[in-house]
Amino acid sequence: MMNEQQKKGIKNTLLDATATNLGVAGVVAGLTDQHNTLFLDHSGKRDITKDDEIQNDAVFSILSCSKAITTTIALQQYEQGLLDLDAPAQEYVPELGEIRVLAGFDRHDQPILNKPKTQMTTRMLLLHTAGFGYEFLDQPYAKLIASQGYSSALTAAKAALNVPLLFEPGTQWSYGINIDWAGVVTEAVGKKDLSQLMQEQIFQPLGMNDTSFILTDSMHQRLATMHHRTETGELFANPDFILPQDPEVFMGGHGLYSTVEDYLKFIRLWLNRGNVNGQQLLKASTVELAFKNGLSANLSVGALNTVNPALTTDINLFPDVKKGWSLGFMTNEQALATGRPAHSLSWAGLANLYYWIDLHNNIGGFWATQTLPFFDAAAVSNYINFEMAVYKALNS
Repeated sequence: MMNEQQKKGIKNTLLDATATNLGVAGVVAGLTDQHNTLFLDHSGKRDITKDDEIQNDAVFSILSCSKAITTTIALQQYEQGLLDLDAPAQEYVPELGEIRVLAGFDRHDQPILNKPKTQMTTRMLLLHTAGFGYEFLDQPYAKLIASQGYSSALTAAKAALNVPLLFEPGTQWSYGINIDWAGVVTEAVGKKDLSQLMQEQIFQPLGMNDTSFILTDSMHQRLATMHHRTETGELFANPDFILPQDPEVFMGGHGLYSTVEDYLKFIRLWLNRGNVNGQQLLKASTVELAFKNGLSANLSVGALNTVNPALTTDINLFPDVKKGWSLGFMTNEQALATGRPAHSLSWAGLANLYYWIDLHNNIGGFWATQTLPFFDAAAVSNYINFEMAVYKALNS
């Protein structure tokens, strides 16, 4: 447990984050060990244009923090012998066999598409080496949307998944819609939609009652408003930013809503090596597999450059540290200056939500805002201050 002085030091980072309009509108942050929530607190407003103070039970669009939950479903199917991670993914979803590699554009700006020489696997999807990207990070996709009528991933339309690969499967690492496709694979294997699989296999066993693709009335009443940073550095509220509530596809890569407390329950699943309340939701051996960097020696997680500054800035998380990708998470192969040890797990959501899972100290944290663009300087610096305060408190 943490004493009040330790909690105060962490709380001060939240107060600092929301002290001015050049920070974030509102933040909820939490810390857990294997058994209990050690810290859960908030600061700021749910909507910067209103007087409502954000509360600990605020609901967030967690965006890419959804990815680890989708991956967990795939890992459950893997250990049950239902899903072969190294079989061609088209064996489960034949449409994946129709995906082509984008070789470029001809003089009429039509895409040049070639059949891939290697069949992608579900493991490649989970590791982000299958060849897919994102339209806000990869210019070819932005061009296809602008000139060819392709759909954005944020539409939750099935057509949004039918984009070409940016490279031959298995040859590079590229962050993209890989986990959305992995979710479709799990639906084919489980013979249920992804929302139902998550409810039955993760949310209900863990007591994650405020996590869903579709907002309940209660969740909607507690929803934190999305905010955008202007060129002058100030924030404006955009209450119309809500992910599709009648999705054609449950987008396992970004579609979930949740609370910080719910996500800490998910983190505890990993801290407990798959065992929660006596239920073994994942075998310890599967968890150990997912803890390890799964990229080959010639691949690593590098910088990501934006092609849509309204959604994300250029991204380079902990630039001086070698990073890998496991079956579910980014791994830091070296210790971080925040105090986070090497071989921890982490990732983030587009609206500047960040979490980490420290397997050495058996703690995990989640810092949540609704602030665009991603990797906003004020947001990420305040998150890092939070993480540093956590380790300072633990070591005091």
